[in-house]
Amino acid sequence: MKNSILYLLLLLCTSFMFGQAGHIMQGVGSVNMSMGGAATGQPLDISGAIHWNPAALSTFDENILKADIGFFFSSPELSSTVPEFDTMGMPTGNFFSGTTEDDKGVSPLPSIAMVWGNESSKHTFGVSAFGISGFGVTFPENASNPITAPQSMGGFGRVQSEYNLLQVSFSWAYELSDQFSIGLQPNFDYSSLELMPNPTANPTAAGYPSTDETTALGFGGQIGLYFDSGSGFKAGAAYKTTQSFAEFEFDNAYLDGGTGTNTFQLDYPSMLSFGVGYSTEKIDLAVDYRLVNYENTEGFEAVGWTPTASVAGFGWENMNVISAGLQYKGISQLPLRLGYTYSSNPIPEDLAFFSIPATAIIKNAFQFGLSYEASEKFTLDAVYHYGSSGDATTGQLLNPQFIGNFPPYGAIPGSEVSYDMTTSMIMVGASYTFIK
Repeated sequence: MKNSILYLLLLLCTSFMFGQAGHIMQGVGSVNMSMGGAATGQPLDISGAIHWNPAALSTFDENILKADIGFFFSSPELSSTVPEFDTMGMPTGNFFSGTTEDDKGVSPLPSIAMVWGNESSKHTFGVSAFGISGFGVTFPENASNPITAPQSMGGFGRVQSEYNLLQVSFSWAYELSDQFSIGLQPNFDYSSLELMPNPTANPTAAGYPSTDETTALGFGGQIGLYFDSGSGFKAGAAYKTTQSFAEFEFDNAYLDGGTGTNTFQLDYPSMLSFGVGYSTEKIDLAVDYRLVNYENTEGFEAVGWTPTASVAGFGWENMNVISAGLQYKGISQLPLRLGYTYSSNPIPEDLAFFSIPATAIIKNAFQFGLSYEASEKFTLDAVYHYGSSGDATTGQLLNPQFIGNFPPYGAIPGSEVSYDMTTSMIMVGASYTFIK
């Protein structure tokens, strides 16, 4: 059987594999995550306010330090099916299928923020360092799966990727009145990327190369508006610009010992957020809507193959995100929180292969969190997150050599690729208020 599929698997050496473990985080810090990421119109902590709506910092009238660390685990599964061919290159009517599980393990997710507020001043200032984005997979070599089969069989063998984005922000909020505030925030970004194989490089007879980790710097900004009626109802809106990065510069190593270089630009998409909140003595409610603009983001807007058979981009559509959270304050010193996040899938079916596996796409996420108010100054926070991609993302395997007969992306007849995943995370944090 292995010999009968060799012809097709050799063609798969020109295909693209890109793994993720959460490209856009749904929230920042234990409190914001436990509210499903909703904070644009209901700022319960400084981390959520800084990340989603800097204008909401005006609600904090003390100097506050907040730090969190999360331990994130994802379990993506990658499945593929290819038709078998005989020695003459003709299909036999049989198929070869398999599934490979990720063995990446646990990833840390840190965040830290500081806010300077004063009840007598209309100005509030903040600074933060958040891990806001990332992806990564480690799929071991697996002879039972066409895509991760050994390279001697024409597969990719081991597939590994790692991407991280750290954002440092300086925030300023100004109270226009007792009810309205505005906020401005410049962002400075640092990202790193490692790919095995590297589909953004031109392939040779030896296939696609592997790369060492490379880095890029970026920048962007955010503006926000916040309204507090003073009678429980609150609302906010914010716009985060595209975080524009310099190109990644890859040093590539091919299996036959050859070397080369290439560049690839991967920006972070702009986002438009709207949020409402309502508070009483015992509850806080929050709902946010976000539009993630992938369709106009470098690295995501382009689609398909270049003339030299490297990958031009992902071809993602815009993403819609709804976040909702409830905090119950009826237990002394022990607020309890429930959160839910819904995210649409930005990957069109005919382009599913370009995002293998799209583990960042978590359709439904559920959170439970709590805080322990140890004193007027010190609070401990914790949250548990569970997410699922819902239905598996499915499409056909693509190959640039097939474009002439099966346009536009060279779908291999009778093939299929699918991927789904679940995520879980435990995060703990603490905040300290410097009482004047």
